[in-house]
Amino acid sequence: MKQLRCALYPRVSTEEQFINGLSLPAQIKDLTEYADRMGYEIVGTYADEGVSARKPVSKRPALLRLLHDVEDEKIDIILVTKLDRWFRNIKEYQTTQEILEKHHCYWKTIFEDYDTSTANGQMVVNIMLAVAQNECDRTSERIKVVLEHKVRNGEHVTGAAPYGYISVDKKLQKDPETECIVDEIFSFYFSCFSKRRTVAHIMNKYSGHCRKPTVYQVNRVLSTELYTGIYRDMPDFYPAYITKEQFNMIKNTSDTKSYPHTNEAYIFSGLIVCPVCGGILTGFRKRNTCKDGTFTFYKRYRCARKFDPHRSPCITESVVEEYMLEHLCPAITNVIAALQNKSGAKISKAPAIRAEMDRLNILFQKGRITAEYYDSQYDELEKALQAESEDTQIYDLEKYKKLQEEVTGNWRELYDMLDAEHKNAFWKRIVKEIHVDKNTHKISGFSFI
Repeated sequence: MKQLRCALYPRVSTEEQFINGLSLPAQIKDLTEYADRMGYEIVGTYADEGVSARKPVSKRPALLRLLHDVEDEKIDIILVTKLDRWFRNIKEYQTTQEILEKHHCYWKTIFEDYDTSTANGQMVVNIMLAVAQNECDRTSERIKVVLEHKVRNGEHVTGAAPYGYISVDKKLQKDPETECIVDEIFSFYFSCFSKRRTVAHIMNKYSGHCRKPTVYQVNRVLSTELYTGIYRDMPDFYPAYITKEQFNMIKNTSDTKSYPHTNEAYIFSGLIVCPVCGGILTGFRKRNTCKDGTFTFYKRYRCARKFDPHRSPCITESVVEEYMLEHLCPAITNVIAALQNKSGAKISKAPAIRAEMDRLNILFQKGRITAEYYDSQYDELEKALQAESEDTQIYDLEKYKKLQEEVTGNWRELYDMLDAEHKNAFWKRIVKEIHVDKNTHKISGFSFI
């Protein structure tokens, strides 16, 4: 008699490991003992740890390997402890069952009695799977309700606290041991607008610090909105390190970032837009041979998509700089004048709406209003805030007035004292894009952030 080749499939979700004690070692022990008792040849153990039975097969790596071996005709029977270890999703079960039947492979639960060889047995399996799926869905709904309640109470519910924070009474507060490092990350970034240089600076400066961040953590700090204190569109959910405007500035500069082939600093890196393809012009050094045989170098910009043939501009950096310095102050003055003269210019109501949302959160946390009243009022405020953000007629004169103050007096003398890296940071702080005329390949204007 041929010895059956069997595969062991234990599975457990993270919650079940602690709630029900369904550990993987315990399941593997029971499955192994059963296989030995039945005289099966164990060809492999395929364990899915921390994976829900509701997830599709494509997101259950061990089960994917198992089915691949089934298709290679390596397995005759699959052993699981119980049906809910196998599946809690009827659709996924039926898809898997088709693969098993095609390759004459069967499955068996060692603690339950299911017979899939008859129509009645298949019906029983489908009924039990429907029950398990419904139970899983109801559990998921209960968990969502509990998490939503915790969020409304200002509690942190997404695992470990992010770098720079600690959990105090289930709420996030700035971590005294790493607060200075996070502040340094943002401070240095806004001095150079380069994530790579920021990472190198932090790694070097805090090399001996006991809570030194990893490269991933530094990039995470600069890439996620949570450091603005916003969570699920709720402002001031926890203490902020930067403002929403500063985060948007980081995102905008990162999205337009282009990297030259050298470590040379370029004043307008990531700012000049190709008028043909819309890509970003990147800097390079051009060598010029003098009459005496010596060489001089100067910086130019060309389209980063050089392998996509098109007639893109090539502009000298000194020409761009001269244009920007000449037109910056007049452009700011024109914008301020246009906004002041525009009839019916609206004043943003967003700050007042956010303040009312904060007041509503405090009242709810103190139990002074019901959940129903909180939901209705908060929904109305969210709609008002959304409408306010979509209104393109709202202008912020203060931003341009503040910028105008920065470029008065002897600002040109101070600017000339900067190196290329800090000049780049100066322009990236105020300019979104520099435009080039498609026909003449000359600078035609620029837009502010």
